[in-house]
Amino acid sequence: MDRPNPLFRNLWSKIAALPMMLIVLVVFVGGTAWTVLFSFTNIKIVPIFTPREWVNGFIGLANYQRLFNTDRWMNCPGLTHIGRSDWEPTCMGALPNVVTYVILAVVLSMSLGFVLAVLMDQKIRAEGLFRTIYLYPFALSFIVTGHVWAWIMSPEYGLQASVRAMGWTSFDFGWIADRHMVMYAIAVAGIWQGTGLVMALMLAGLRGIDEDIWKAARVDGIPAWRTYLQIVLPMMKPVLVTTFVIVCSGAVRIYDLVVALTDGGPGISSDVPTRYVYTNFSANLGQSLSASTVMLVTMAVLLIPWIRMEFGKKSQG
Repeated sequence: MDRPNPLFRNLWSKIAALPMMLIVLVVFVGGTAWTVLFSFTNIKIVPIFTPREWVNGFIGLANYQRLFNTDRWMNCPGLTHIGRSDWEPTCMGALPNVVTYVILAVVLSMSLGFVLAVLMDQKIRAEGLFRTIYLYPFALSFIVTGHVWAWIMSPEYGLQASVRAMGWTSFDFGWIADRHMVMYAIAVAGIWQGTGLVMALMLAGLRGIDEDIWKAARVDGIPAWRTYLQIVLPMMKPVLVTTFVIVCSGAVRIYDLVVALTDGGPGISSDVPTRYVYTNFSANLGQSLSASTVMLVTMAVLLIPWIRMEFGKKSQG
């Protein structure tokens, strides 16, 4: 008996998924290709794609050169004075800002999320209540989070003003008004919102560990902290990689939190690539598309570990 053609297997499911597949191909794949191609041109307004239009406006890597020479994108004045006694390795601009935010978000949210997951895994009372409390910030939009933390960190009527009104006049928490501390203020708000999701993912990974492993570790007299670090964490590698990709991709695309909390200020000291792309879209489209392409490449680099792990595991299986 002949086997049915695999092309017609689950035919109705494939037909139902056809509209979404077309949307992905046209909107996402087509939009990505359009962005990358026109980032090499000198266009100023949104064009209708034609090969002649692209060839006539082709300027190579000029947009990328201008992008990385723009102070708003990346400005490293300290690096130009290497060797001087007052040299400071400082970099400002949208790209260094998002790098700072990504590092803080990844390190702190994953560390705090894992610690909270370990505490929740101790079979504590009212676990559902605590899990809800930790996950509640993630249910809020970044706009709401930004406005709440803008009020908390406001030097005029926030935490600083409240503490000083109680008599501690030297207390200083005006981070959103300090260009050297503003990215740390944004990181605090982002970590507060995202740590609950990391905790939930880590807790799911911990609950997937076989109970016999814990029993064997206790029999061998291995301390709990060594069991977590040397046995449990290596076994949670897929969960860690997935969490890393989720946190990184969200941090690279940060926009609404910055707009609601600081709107890129003071000045442009908290500008990020997504805000740079948005504000330059109508004035300098070619450079805006080049910035979008840089973000696309960054996202691709972050996704490579997860893709290799998922598809490499399937191919080995």
